[in-house]
Amino acid sequence: MARVRVSISDHIAQVVLTRSDKKNAMDQEMIDGIIAAAAKVAASDARVVVLSGEGGSFCAGLDLSSLGGMIGQDIKGLIVPRTHGNGTTNQWQEVVMAWHRLDIPVIAALEGVVFGAGMQLALGADIRIAAPDTRLAVMEMKWGIVPDMGGMVLLPKLVRDDVMRRLVYTAEEIDAVQAEEWGLVTSLADDPLADASALAERIAGQSPAAVRTAKKLMAFAADNPPQAVLVAEAEAQAGLLGTPEQMEVISARFAKRAPVFK
Repeated sequence: MARVRVSISDHIAQVVLTRSDKKNAMDQEMIDGIIAAAAKVAASDARVVVLSGEGGSFCAGLDLSSLGGMIGQDIKGLIVPRTHGNGTTNQWQEVVMAWHRLDIPVIAALEGVVFGAGMQLALGADIRIAAPDTRLAVMEMKWGIVPDMGGMVLLPKLVRDDVMRRLVYTAEEIDAVQAEEWGLVTSLADDPLADASALAERIAGQSPAAVRTAKKLMAFAADNPPQAVLVAEAEAQAGLLGTPEQMEVISARFAKRAPVFK
């Protein structure tokens, strides 16, 4: 896949943006590569994903030449049709929402710059670990546009409404310390990739069925009333209790060994 490297080992998928000479700015090849990478991970035996960028930066945003290439085209015809995600997204939204939609956890390791499209890609992860000197920005307003890669779905779930408005209206850069205070970043680490990989290893050792069920249940809980969530959690638990996988977890805990999942 152009601009993206995928490796899967011990049920952990490492997905790396590889356009380091451009701070991993997204051009069409990378857009296609990221979408293809998500599909590859979805079809694999991975239990968790780590997203990162080569060369000291996660992603500097959309390559401006990509915007120039749209001049003179039917913009509405390019953006409005639902061409991806089983009719739910366009190609730019799929770059982000494909990761949000995965049934396994996604961890983003952030460093350097995380701007615009890169910020939205990070929002598609379940967890974001950043180096303290990482710079982040919802950058679209700088170019006279708005977040349009799923940012308006995901930002409201992470930050207060007034914080979101400030980030969107101003396109200001913030450091990772501020981002953590506002909820954009989960935690800080001097080596975010090492921390993300260690966390991925821990998650990969949990019951795969329970982790997938938990992710699905938490997504349902975010958008539904309490009574529906209570029913959903009971049904989810009923689907896990007493299964061979859950029994293996119990046996392993009592035997003080790592569980073995088939």
